[in-house]
Amino acid sequence: MLLALMALLVGSVLVDTLLSHGRLDELTNMRIPNPNGPEIRAYVARPSAPGPHPTVIMIHEFWGLKPEILGKADALAQEGYIVVAPDLFRGITTSWIPRAIFNVISNPPAQVDGDLDAVYRWAASQPDVQADRIALMGFCFGGGTSIRYAVTNPSVAATVVFYGTPVTDPERLKGLGGPVLGIFGGADASIPIGIVNAFQDGLKAAGVLHQITVYDSQPHAFVEAIRRGGAPGQAWDEFVYFLEQTLKRASNGSSLPGYVRRIALDCVVPGKPEDALHVVNHLHAWLPNR
Repeated sequence: MLLALMALLVGSVLVDTLLSHGRLDELTNMRIPNPNGPEIRAYVARPSAPGPHPTVIMIHEFWGLKPEILGKADALAQEGYIVVAPDLFRGITTSWIPRAIFNVISNPPAQVDGDLDAVYRWAASQPDVQADRIALMGFCFGGGTSIRYAVTNPSVAATVVFYGTPVTDPERLKGLGGPVLGIFGGADASIPIGIVNAFQDGLKAAGVLHQITVYDSQPHAFVEAIRRGGAPGQAWDEFVYFLEQTLKRASNGSSLPGYVRRIALDCVVPGKPEDALHVVNHLHAWLPNR
C-alpha cells in the first residue's frame, strides 16, 4: 500500500510537470540574462510615472510564480515601485502540493541564490531603477529565500519576510545592509513562535534595524486577499509603510523617519540603552546616502 501511494505521488508530480509547460507564458513579460544558467523569466510591473523608481524584487511561494503574485506586484507598482517577480523554479508553476514540495527539493539554494543574483544585477542595471534602492521580499519559500540571499548581498536596501523560514545566526545576519521587516502568523504551525523569537534575537544581536510583527491567530500564508481588510490588509499596509519609510524617504534625503527611529530603538540589545543613540546617529549618516 505504501509503495503504491508513493508511486501515485511520483506519477502525479510527473504528470503535473508535463502539464505545467506553457503556464508561465501568460504570467511573464520579461526574460533576464543569467550567467548561472538558463535565462530567467519574470513579471515586471512599473508605475505609470517616469522613473527612476525604488524597486522591489518579489519572490513567490513554493508553488512557483502564480497570478496572486502578479496581483500583488501590480498593487505595489501603483504605490510607486518597480516590481520584479522572477520565476526561480526555472519554468515550473503548480497548484499541486506534492509538485510544490518537489519544486523546493529540486531547486537547491545555491542555484536559487545564483539566479536571484542575476535578477538583482539586472534590476540594478535598468535606467528606470534606483540602483541603491532595491529591496527584497517574499512569501513562504520566498520569504526565507529573501533573507538567505540578503545576508550575502549588503547592497540590498531592505528585506521583508512574510512567514518564511528565517536566518537566526547573528553572524550571518551581520551581512545585511539594510533594515528588515518580518511578518508572521501567531497560529502558523510551520514556523513556531520560538523560531520567530530566535530571528528577532539574532537581528538584535547583529545590530540590524528591524520590525517583527506577529498577527495573533493567523495561520501560515494568511496574506492573500490584500484589499479585504482584516489581518491580511493590515499586514500589507504595514509592508507598504515600511517601504515608504526605508526606500522612498531615504532616497530623497529627508530626515530620519519616526518609524525607522522606532525600529532602531527596538533592535537595541536590552540593558544597553546607550546603543540607541549610536544607532540613531548612524542612521542619520546612513539613510541620505543610500
